[in-house]
Amino acid sequence: MTSPTLTLRAALRRLVREPGKYVVRRWNWKSALTSSLTRGLIFLLANLTAGWRAAVGAMTAEWIFRALTSGFYGAITQTMGEVEPAWQGSLMAMVLLPLISHSLEFGLHYARGTARLKTSIISSILFTVISTLFNVYAMRRGTMVVGEGTQSFGADMKAMPRVIGGFVLAVPMQIVRSLRRGLA
Repeated sequence: MTSPTLTLRAALRRLVREPGKYVVRRWNWKSALTSSLTRGLIFLLANLTAGWRAAVGAMTAEWIFRALTSGFYGAITQTMGEVEPAWQGSLMAMVLLPLISHSLEFGLHYARGTARLKTSIISSILFTVISTLFNVYAMRRGTMVVGEGTQSFGADMKAMPRVIGGFVLAVPMQIVRSLRRGLA
């Protein structure tokens, strides 16, 4: 993984000027796999009240959509994970990715007549808020990234309990550090 030394401007320039290198060739299959599985389940559960066929149809559409697109979003997230200061990359990922992905997602599910469209999209957006922050956090720590010198998916999954724990504790630890500085 490239060390996080990009400014936000340089990262955006990189994505716009060299999309073949930083979006297409960096297509993140790890993101595509995990996103399609989890989001398919979100659409399945959100549409169960409309009947089994509607739920499975929505899930299948989401699986296919996310399998095709989430690798590109993962590549963009990986680039945003290299931005310093980290909050700028996280914030940009939180704005850019949902804007692109949920616009396309809404169009797909509207066109196919997904029964519980509002519930499905709102659930997906809420998941995106958390998962994008988590993915930037994880990628900054070398997990769920692709490319030369990265670890295997199995190694990523082994590291996941530690990464999830660090993510969950990041905000409380920051509050404690701030309080300590304030008391010192």
